[in-house]
Amino acid sequence: MSAPSDGGASRDGYGRALIRLAVNPDIVVLEADLGKSTKSCHFRTEFPDRTFSLGIAEQNMMLVGAGLASSGKIPMASTFAIFTERAFEQIRNGIARPNLKVHICGSHGGIHTGSDGSSAQSIEDLAIYRTLPNMTIIHPADDFSAEELTIQVASLNGPSYTRTIRNKVPRSYTINTSKHLEIGKGSLLKEGNDVAIISCGVMVSKSIEAANILEKEGISSTVIDMHTIKPLDENIIDFWSKKCGCIVTAEDHSIIGGLGSAIAEHNSRTNLVPMEMVGVKDRFGESGESEELFKIMSMSTGDIVKAAKKCIERK
Repeated sequence: MSAPSDGGASRDGYGRALIRLAVNPDIVVLEADLGKSTKSCHFRTEFPDRTFSLGIAEQNMMLVGAGLASSGKIPMASTFAIFTERAFEQIRNGIARPNLKVHICGSHGGIHTGSDGSSAQSIEDLAIYRTLPNMTIIHPADDFSAEELTIQVASLNGPSYTRTIRNKVPRSYTINTSKHLEIGKGSLLKEGNDVAIISCGVMVSKSIEAANILEKEGISSTVIDMHTIKPLDENIIDFWSKKCGCIVTAEDHSIIGGLGSAIAEHNSRTNLVPMEMVGVKDRFGESGESEELFKIMSMSTGDIVKAAKKCIERK
């Protein structure tokens, strides 16, 4: 699939989606002092009477969202991914347990955040929210996919968590191709027979780059954007596990509990094929530029290539 030469940050797609969703008068936006960073500020500028600024009080924001949802509104609540974790109890008991339609966006997720340092780099958020019944978990690859998936999120019958990022990445989609995305359905970006590379978020563009490198070496790779971590598209995993015979997962998240774990859990019951996980090992991040950290963490494009070759050898 061809993509534009410039890049986009998924948080910008989230901000654009909120403006598009405003045609529904039930859509309201909640902020925790970070609207400029999450890009909900654009909605606030145009619809101040439908925006609630809760200050640095994430637990309160989640329960205000629950109250609004129980009153028929559709709250879109955003803050940094790491700060959503402060409100886990409120999300669990106030939102997920009663299955209320509160849609949470955690921005600046993963080590791609870079120089903000390890305390700000949420590498466990997808795993945490994946444990909650009723929750839909989404991690878009770029701004176009984030915009489309956020539009769809507002129509879900239960709560959701979407992770976005601050920095621009090479786009994996165009405005037109992103319209074919569907929550709960993996997106096939490239077809090959030797190895299936399944990724999410910023690692999707790196997976495409890795597949192009492998192709020059005579290795045929499938690339799947698994933007929805939960519910997981088990059908696409089953098909490509059988066709390729091995899987590499790539995520800017801990390999414990994230995308790799979700696929391994599924395949342990259905398709016992060799699998390699590229992601944050059992450690915290550190301060540094994004690409510098990817190399330190063995999460670069070259590391995906190495994982693919190792996985093929294990077949």
